[in-house]
Amino acid sequence: MIDPTRYSAEYRFALRVLSFYARLIPPDGEVSTDPQLGGSLLYAGEPVEDGRALIVASNIAGAASLCATADEQAQKQAVRDGIVDFLVTSLDEALRILKNEIRKRAPVAVCIAAAPAQIESQMSQRGVEPDLRRPSDGEPVNSSPAPVDVALVSWSVSSAPARWMPKLDAFALECAGGTPASTRRWLQMSPRYLGRLAQSIHLVLADRRFATRFMESAMELEDGKIPLKLQVSYRGGCEEFNSPSWNKDDSSL
Repeated sequence: MIDPTRYSAEYRFALRVLSFYARLIPPDGEVSTDPQLGGSLLYAGEPVEDGRALIVASNIAGAASLCATADEQAQKQAVRDGIVDFLVTSLDEALRILKNEIRKRAPVAVCIAAAPAQIESQMSQRGVEPDLRRPSDGEPVNSSPAPVDVALVSWSVSSAPARWMPKLDAFALECAGGTPASTRRWLQMSPRYLGRLAQSIHLVLADRRFATRFMESAMELEDGKIPLKLQVSYRGGCEEFNSPSWNKDDSSL
């Protein structure tokens, strides 16, 4: 059974990542193919709280990201949780990795074991200018309005997430035909980058058509054996459904 405290933390983290992703990704209609930020560099500052969610969102969007912290515990936690791919000791090391991945337009997250102020000073001296920064640092993100029929759709399991979540994620992607490319990219990439920090619950911002299609059939997957909760929130309402296999012994989930 999933611990309810952890479940709540997973939901908050996934929702924060989704919020950053929605602000980072180019608005639909401005790009003709997959709306992703390959080839861009994001500077996230310290990899704590919002910084961690922003790094994950940038990975999902396809950007390379750089962060820095002198806190050894924060460094270890970022690596353990899969927030960063590389932990290095200098800006030179970080730039070597970043330049290579940016050239390939591949997502990567690098953390420097040093104080952010020190690294930011070195970046300024060397003329390293990120394409994107944390929202509080300026105007780095898209702020286009959400569609009128937007819905927040979430699916979660009360046990065995490693077994059931990939099946639900694949089905969600199947249901995404006709949705914007940014939505399909989120559905395809977010399970990988959310990782253990949101292993039992995933979510997406989509239209009501996707929500209806997904919710009408997800309960029938695997002959109804998945211990599944579905929830859709939209302007003016919220619907929630539990499968017969959902753990009823813990109403807090």
